[in-house]
Amino acid sequence: MDTAQVLLYRQNISPRNLDDPFVFPLMSSARLDFTLDGDGPLYRQIRRAIAKPILLGQYGPGTRLPSEHDFMARFGTSRMTVNRALQMLADEGLVSRHRRNGTFVAAPAAEHAVMELRDIGDEVAATGAAYGYVLKKLSRAKANRALAARFAVAVGAPVLHLLCGHLSDGEPVLMEERYINMKAVPDCAKGTFEVTPPGRWLLENVPWSRAEHVIRALNADKATAATLGISMGAACLCVERTTWLGDQPITFVTLTYPGDRHKLVGTFTPGQ
Repeated sequence: MDTAQVLLYRQNISPRNLDDPFVFPLMSSARLDFTLDGDGPLYRQIRRAIAKPILLGQYGPGTRLPSEHDFMARFGTSRMTVNRALQMLADEGLVSRHRRNGTFVAAPAAEHAVMELRDIGDEVAATGAAYGYVLKKLSRAKANRALAARFAVAVGAPVLHLLCGHLSDGEPVLMEERYINMKAVPDCAKGTFEVTPPGRWLLENVPWSRAEHVIRALNADKATAATLGISMGAACLCVERTTWLGDQPITFVTLTYPGDRHKLVGTFTPGQ
């Protein structure tokens, strides 16, 4: 396995509800055009007629669709038939239905399904295992050139550096190396990181507006192998994440998992 730069996935996410139609600028439904293909039951024809321009990218997230009554008049059918077609589209993740507000083209599922900002303790607990946390290093440091560019601060600006281990039923499952921008989060100097994992502390104390994940494969070096209890050179999955509040970077973290104990799961739909 190439340990240099095996870039697997890059993703930008936001804490906002991406199914909320008001996140996106709305387009006039007058511009929409739907054509039945005459093949099979009418509700399936309606489903395909609405899905086709969405799948082709002609109508982006937030596009307001005609009302059920508009579709009834357009296709000369009953409300039950239209509702069945729209519900199929909603179940497939292509549209988002909101009582009183109408039906909108949904946001792509990958915007929030593949990766989320979650507390590792909650993830471990969800498996029924006992969660453990070990703080290995906590120190104030000065931003080097690369970190200063990432945080948009001057070289030498203060940052908080943490190295942590996370365990599931006593077995190491994650090594976390994190830098916190002390200019953006001055209260981090008061954080109780001896007992509270930094990710949890940040989620509880600092709002965020955007995050980027970069996922790559690597082989464990000596320090990583010792922390995770694996052989040196063993395959690992590495997630690098930068988080912002507005235009200001808050934190940069590298999360390293043993390759045989972790997987990323995403659920995708035809509307993606």
